[in-house]
Amino acid sequence: MRQTITISLPEEIKRELDQLAETEDLSRSEIIRKSIKNYLFIGRFRSLRRRMLGQAQQEGVYTDQDVFDRLS
Repeated sequence: MRQTITISLPEEIKRELDQLAETEDLSRSEIIRKSIKNYLFIGRFRSLRRRMLGQAQQEGVYTDQDVFDRLS
């Protein structure tokens, strides 16, 4: 079920949002939905990364290359 929320934006951001909506042929709501979905995904990713960082370092995994080497 969808719910409606109201947000306030500074005029400059609203203007940019409107320009992007026109350029991308999307509604403001679609852009905001996608933006929030991406923001929440990034938050979950960062949380998982923080939880795993200590264990990874104990295993000698410090960089993306270390991960790649382990998976190859």
